[in-house]
Amino acid sequence: MIIEAHDVGVAIDGRPIIHGESVRCAPGEMTALIGPSGSGKTTLLHTLGLLLPPTTGQVTADGIVVSGGSPRARRAFWRDHAAFVLQDYGIIDDEPVSFNVAMRRTGHGTHQKLHAALEHVGLAGRDAEPASHLSGGEKQRLALARAVYRDAHVLFVDEPTASLDAANRDLVVGLFADFARRGATVIVSTHDDGMIAACDHQHRMNAPAVTPAAH
Repeated sequence: MIIEAHDVGVAIDGRPIIHGESVRCAPGEMTALIGPSGSGKTTLLHTLGLLLPPTTGQVTADGIVVSGGSPRARRAFWRDHAAFVLQDYGIIDDEPVSFNVAMRRTGHGTHQKLHAALEHVGLAGRDAEPASHLSGGEKQRLALARAVYRDAHVLFVDEPTASLDAANRDLVVGLFADFARRGATVIVSTHDDGMIAACDHQHRMNAPAVTPAAH
């Protein structure tokens, strides 16, 4: 699925956060959204993922405008196409690993697919453990297992290596690259040089527009 921003701007409470952002993110590739802290990388990522509506411009998926759609259309996009790996991991600590992958109680028919997803990210055999037992790096990989389980077409990733040690960082970067090689569109907000180097394309954020001060 091709995800594109067309001259997208976002203002919050009248304050411009990003403006004039245009980027094309293609299947089978990782695209890095890069720029200094405060440049709006996460804002653009959330806008591309339909978590945040653009103030100006449009977001398209395979050429169809998806920004500004109904809540039902956004939910369908999230359900049928998208997966998110955000800084808080989106993990429910009180639930077992298996629930966090499938987001429901799993029956016999889902076990093989669930186990394959966990094995893919190096968490094989840990499906019954509470998610609270996992380290930060393992929770990051658990969030990716959810995307593998769902066969997501687009993966939106926010600062995936920010709190990881070198070994876990290299492992996570490799897993995201592999997810792209499987045909997914992977979009990453990051300032990590290793993550950026692993990406096929880099989109540098524009400087935010400045609203003139009132006199």
